[in-house]
Amino acid sequence: MSIVIIDYGSGNLRSVQKAFEKLGFSAEISKDTSAIRSAKGVVLPGVGSFDSALKELRAHGLEAAIEEAIAMDKPFLGICLGLQHLFESSEEGKERGLGILKGQVVKFNFSNTPWDNQSIPHMGWNRLLIKHPAPIFEGIESGNMVYFAHSFYVKPKDDMIVTAATDYGPEFTSAVWKNNVFGIQFHPEKSGPVGLKILENFGKLCLK
Repeated sequence: MSIVIIDYGSGNLRSVQKAFEKLGFSAEISKDTSAIRSAKGVVLPGVGSFDSALKELRAHGLEAAIEEAIAMDKPFLGICLGLQHLFESSEEGKERGLGILKGQVVKFNFSNTPWDNQSIPHMGWNRLLIKHPAPIFEGIESGNMVYFAHSFYVKPKDDMIVTAATDYGPEFTSAVWKNNVFGIQFHPEKSGPVGLKILENFGKLCLK
């Protein structure tokens, strides 16, 4: 069995797979619900729009498979849009989120603020400010740089699940952790050695 990267027609699947393989982990790209259920760990990546990706995910019956994998205590990692899908709703669209985590996804809005010169989308390298250490951040220091590409960010209802934030004008939540569910707003596959370390930590959790 391997780590399964869920294929629902949304972005960067092969680059995430190659990153895991570089680290010595077996990683499979699949939309097969039985593969997801039997996986050692599950990754929900994503680049694109909230609604279209969710519609594709549901069209392939993947929502129930995700819920089952999480209920079976498999390590689960949402990346970028995959993190946003874990929440209840998004200002980007009208589709219901997966609702695994409570809260919503909102758009950066710097109008009439001291940060009105900030560009949207938030693109490029920025600091990861660790609020409390999650297992995927073992060996990662607060202030390490990671790579972002997004216009929306998550606002959890429970601040206790926020494991890292990032300063882009005001701080926003850039990583969450609840039980076996992890979510990161940045792209680890584009974040150099720091990103690879995070994926390595996740891979090790999948082998326990």
